[in-house]
Amino acid sequence: MMSDLPLEQVKTLLAVVDEQSFDAAAAVLHVTPSAVSQRVKALEQRTGRVLLLRTKPIRLTASGQVLVRFGRSLAQLEQDALAELGLGSEGTRTVPIAVNADSLATWFLPALTGIAEDQGVCFDLRREDEDHTAALLREGLVMAAVTASPQPVQGCTSHRLGRMRYRAMASPEFVARRLAEAPLTTSLPAAPVIVFDRKDDLQDRFLRALTRRRTFTMVRHHIPASESFVDAVAAGLGWGMVPELQAAPRGAALVDLAPDRPVDVPLHWQQWKLDSPALAAVAEAVARAAQEALR
Repeated sequence: MMSDLPLEQVKTLLAVVDEQSFDAAAAVLHVTPSAVSQRVKALEQRTGRVLLLRTKPIRLTASGQVLVRFGRSLAQLEQDALAELGLGSEGTRTVPIAVNADSLATWFLPALTGIAEDQGVCFDLRREDEDHTAALLREGLVMAAVTASPQPVQGCTSHRLGRMRYRAMASPEFVARRLAEAPLTTSLPAAPVIVFDRKDDLQDRFLRALTRRRTFTMVRHHIPASESFVDAVAAGLGWGMVPELQAAPRGAALVDLAPDRPVDVPLHWQQWKLDSPALAAVAEAVARAAQEALR
């Protein structure tokens, strides 16, 4: 087997992963879908490994993850070099980042504003639960992530950002209707609850700490949008764990069900060990914004 990796084939693999189809990758690369397929097959033959699972969505094998991380690092270094030489066009340096929905809805976006203008950076944000963003780093799909995991992914650095505080909240009407007749330890597990998605276990974690029970049978409303989640709690559809940063502006529309029982979720910033001015600027801005917004 040849030891070198044809860069055209590696970039084609990266395009397939980013665009999630051979046809879309072909459109981005300005070649035919057949050419894309041939390049990926040639790369698999050259490495002697299956790199992609042709499923919907497309999934990378462990070997594919290695090559995608290599390809993304190479692309970033190329963009940085062209920018420093004055040969790249403005906004050509793309930084893919995974971030949880609550950070995205509160403190994260303002951190990026100045970078986009000063550094000529395009952001490719992928929303994912903070307990799962590290997997996107591991797969090579992003170069940086806001994550709950302090343990750095292989090839990454990890820095603590702070703690996002959540509180069990409900509307005054919901409290009067569903929670006023019995102690919270009895009434809350039986009351309708709002959860973000099926990965969201924050409400269950709060109930386990409150009641010492392990499982709960509740009416669950799944609302996978941060602002809409808080809207649903304020509207009385159910109770839920709301970030303090989103609860404060709502004032009397939300009631803190257990003021002495906040739940803190530690957040960390993980990024590839890559000497990239764009990535370094993002990391600095994110750390500064987190220091102002988080505990």
